[in-house]
Amino acid sequence: MIQAIFFYVFAASAVVMALVVVSAKNPVYSAMALIGTLLSVASIFALQSAHLMALLQVLVYAGAIMVLILFVLMLLNLSPEELGERRVTVRRVAGAYLVGALATILMIRVTKHLWAPTSELDPNFGTVKEVGTVLYTKYLLPFEMVSLLLLAAIIGAVVLTRREGGDGQ
Repeated sequence: MIQAIFFYVFAASAVVMALVVVSAKNPVYSAMALIGTLLSVASIFALQSAHLMALLQVLVYAGAIMVLILFVLMLLNLSPEELGERRVTVRRVAGAYLVGALATILMIRVTKHLWAPTSELDPNFGTVKEVGTVLYTKYLLPFEMVSLLLLAAIIGAVVLTRREGGDGQ
């Protein structure tokens, strides 16, 4: 029962933080709310005994990716005039609370059956060794395709940020 309570708390937190992500005017506030959303999702993974996924969620997304996003936002250095006036109104806040309440009710209805006893999983399911074995055997081609895509993105970023003129500086 306590696990269900924690699940609903973290799920509601993820929904509320996601609403802040899309409604905040300042992109830094949106990025910080996205970190909160990712941490809530990682907590849900940990509750489901998917500790590897929770760790990867925190290290990769809430850590590395969000540092890159915040770095880009800080480089943009947007002024308050460029951001425009604040768009938070009573109607939007009430709408966000209504959507959050409806999402919570829907989540409770849909996930009631998830807390019923299920069959036991293999003790090695989800371990680092098992994930690595599956990743480098069954899913090797998609894994390598993603690595090439990331390499192309890095090369594109270097080309776009290179200074014009070719003076070597």
